[in-house]
Amino acid sequence: MEKQAYSQKTGRRKTAVAQVRLSAGGGAIVVNGIPYEERFPRLLDRGAVMKPLVVTDTLGKYSVMVKVAGGGVSGQSGAILMGIARALVEADESLKPVLRQNGLLTRDSRAKERKKVGLRRARKAPQYTKR
Repeated sequence: MEKQAYSQKTGRRKTAVAQVRLSAGGGAIVVNGIPYEERFPRLLDRGAVMKPLVVTDTLGKYSVMVKVAGGGVSGQSGAILMGIARALVEADESLKPVLRQNGLLTRDSRAKERKKVGLRRARKAPQYTKR
């Protein structure tokens, strides 16, 4: 059985889901058909997308194709980070300790807490009046 020319993994953050396809190539990162620089104008989100590649020194070695849906810009960049990290581990198992050490393989499970009955939001109660 021959080895695939690419590795494909899924990353999730909040309600965003990113399907990442990592292949050997020139280092282009394309998100939903457009370059990631146009998709993520904030430097913080761009840094999150690049972090797994920067940490493992594989910046120009892989091309990344991403389909991402759901959530907001921050959640989507976090989902892409997780997907790229998982795909890198599938492509090269020796990168796993470095990614694990930087916390890139641990899923961030924080999500919005549901609203409770009788409250205005998850925990905010209406103002109390004594008299």
